[in-house]
Amino acid sequence: MKKTDFDIEGMETAWCPGCGDHAILSALKASLDNLGLTPGKLVMVSGIGQAAKIPQYFNTNYFNGLHGRALPAAVAIKASNPELTVVAESGDGDMYGEGGNHFIHTIRRNPDITNIVHNNMVYGLTKGQASPTSRRGFVTPVQVSGVMSEPFNPLAVAISLDVSFVARAFIGDQQRTSEIIEAAIKHRGYALVDIFQPCPSFNKQNTYKWFRENTYYLEDSFDSSERLAALGKAFQTDRLPLGIFYRNEKPTFTDNLRIKTPGYRKIVDFKRLNGLISSLAS
Repeated sequence: MKKTDFDIEGMETAWCPGCGDHAILSALKASLDNLGLTPGKLVMVSGIGQAAKIPQYFNTNYFNGLHGRALPAAVAIKASNPELTVVAESGDGDMYGEGGNHFIHTIRRNPDITNIVHNNMVYGLTKGQASPTSRRGFVTPVQVSGVMSEPFNPLAVAISLDVSFVARAFIGDQQRTSEIIEAAIKHRGYALVDIFQPCPSFNKQNTYKWFRENTYYLEDSFDSSERLAALGKAFQTDRLPLGIFYRNEKPTFTDNLRIKTPGYRKIVDFKRLNGLISSLAS
């Protein structure tokens, strides 16, 4: 991969060999570089987990928050300065488990941010417990008889809430993943990109081979403006579709709040402010 402005010279990652996070890091840097974005105009936001380490390997602004709390911080950053490109990213556990409530209501608010979720169907940082997207029967040191719950379906949930943009990728195809990320960042509104990535250390079931055999790309004729068709594809579980499922242009969170000027550029009228304070004190 060519060097980008987002590279940090000599930076070593803490991920295991073969982890899909390595390729997601490369794909995301390539996408940002192709879009002509600069480090000063980007803010990355993450929660807790192996995937959430990714902003630490970027030469840019970033906010690393609490477990499951990346999205509220990302929404606030975008609202305070709409001129910034904001990317919130973490793993499937962080975003869909601990952060599930924020995930739902961020979709409803439709902030102009990109939400990248590393979906390896396991908790990697805490050594292999089942995550919300783990498939039934998946055996872990905690779920010794196999996962009994139905896996969380983030795409179906997002489309049912009339999400602005939703896509799924597989990092085994880094080029297509990068193209999907680019489309998500260029989209105006909340854009979810769920990325399948193997965890070779703690998920021996959903490997690179498994993902290649159990996924396929949406047909070129597929119409991503058709919500019910997108929902039908999201419910497919025998073979899992990849690509852009649904796009829906609509007003963003900052549009509805009529926020256009970054907060730091606003001029405070201290005379009016002091008058307001005085009126409240009397």
